[in-house]
Amino acid sequence: MLIDYHTHHVRCGHAVGELEEYVQRGIAIGLSQLGLSDHLPLIHVDPATYYPEMAMPMDELPRYVEECLMLKEKYRDQIDIKVGLEADYIEGYEEMIQNILNQYPFDYVIGSVHFLGEWDISDFRQTQGWEGKHVLDVYRQYYDAIGKACATGFYDIVGHLDVIKRFGYVPLPEETEERIALEDMALQAVKKADMVMELNSSGLSKVCKEIFPSRRIVQQAIALDIPLTLGSDAHDPLKLSDHLDEARALLQELGVQQLAVFEQRQRSFVLLHG
Repeated sequence: MLIDYHTHHVRCGHAVGELEEYVQRGIAIGLSQLGLSDHLPLIHVDPATYYPEMAMPMDELPRYVEECLMLKEKYRDQIDIKVGLEADYIEGYEEMIQNILNQYPFDYVIGSVHFLGEWDISDFRQTQGWEGKHVLDVYRQYYDAIGKACATGFYDIVGHLDVIKRFGYVPLPEETEERIALEDMALQAVKKADMVMELNSSGLSKVCKEIFPSRRIVQQAIALDIPLTLGSDAHDPLKLSDHLDEARALLQELGVQQLAVFEQRQRSFVLLHG
């Protein structure tokens, strides 16, 4: 069963390819299920004055969902399309996030933390935000936000759990014990919220050169019986499912036999192989 639940498209401003191009590419490479999961529009910063091309405008969100639903029906005999969204957790904006999510018939919602305040820690244009900061302090703030995101109950899947490592900023070796404790605390929050964790293969092409999350975190998630799913975080149809073979191989090596999938916010499972 080949699935990819994390993709981005031209509407978000920093990806290329129309939704239908992703669908056609998914069919061409033999995907069984394809999740369309563009970014929630910005809600806590002014899109007109913030960094450009971060997310779709709010008035595009209904058009996005409408197009996803149309493609789901159009290609239903060729591929199983899932209508999703990657929705940032922004502390203090919980009510607004919930109201937006409740308006649409999503199959699943990925909960991700990109922003610490107005700093997007995943944006290559904003790496200066690390200057003058103690790396471990940023990790503390990040994993605290992950825990709060899980506690909202808004999300089905936690996205790229350790994306904080994307640009190679990691705590000092003598701080490893606390870093591991922060990661494990986040996993406990995922478990308590009964969420799924994604293996996001895009980390293999980033500065960190490691899947999101790390092998250690994946192993710990398996020990906690946290369900897992897969996403490439593709921002180009030609990169759909990039490195997911490596993610599947890791799961097979670790004894995982099934993946979580969604329909109308209801979770079920498919075999990883077979």
